[in-house]
Amino acid sequence: MTEKFRPSAALRPLPSLIFASRWLQLPLYLGLIAAQAVYVFHFWVELVHLLEAAFGNAEALQALVANLGYKADAQVTRLNETITMLVVLGLIDVVMISNLLIMVIVGGYETFVSRMNLEGHPDQPEWLNHVNASVLKVKLGMAIIGISSIHLLKSFINAANYDTKVLMWQTIIHSVFLLSALAIALTDRLMGHSAHDAEH
Repeated sequence: MTEKFRPSAALRPLPSLIFASRWLQLPLYLGLIAAQAVYVFHFWVELVHLLEAAFGNAEALQALVANLGYKADAQVTRLNETITMLVVLGLIDVVMISNLLIMVIVGGYETFVSRMNLEGHPDQPEWLNHVNASVLKVKLGMAIIGISSIHLLKSFINAANYDTKVLMWQTIIHSVFLLSALAIALTDRLMGHSAHDAEH
């Protein structure tokens, strides 16, 4: 039977202060929540521009073109498939970054600050049941690869407006992200096997 924490077993002043210092991370997580709100606002601004451009609004179309850095031989006068695809990929990118923020906020707070006591809550994320620093690193690595893939796809679709060196370096950086995530996952698996062998 696991021994429960007894309030009478108080920590000494210095360890207590060091342990309480974890609450200094709270403003950081609140700041990430504010950043998430900015992403939500940006998402709706882009979506409204896309809908307005689809109905022939020239100002909304030019706003989209300017935000994308899209260049064409002639002035763009109507929403085409390439611009639509680039905008939608941008919206997906925002959603994926927002998911990354949620993982960092919820997982980081649960792991490094304090328990949320969400057991039994119908909306508890499935991955939160077994979250720890190693699992969080792997999930963050996979999320970063997904975001990098979206950026790379946007660059390839809009390749005419990029220098060859830019495309090459984006591909190299994406490959480095992929190899880094594989290395983290492999290291985590090896450490998990070592811990399991030590228990037996």
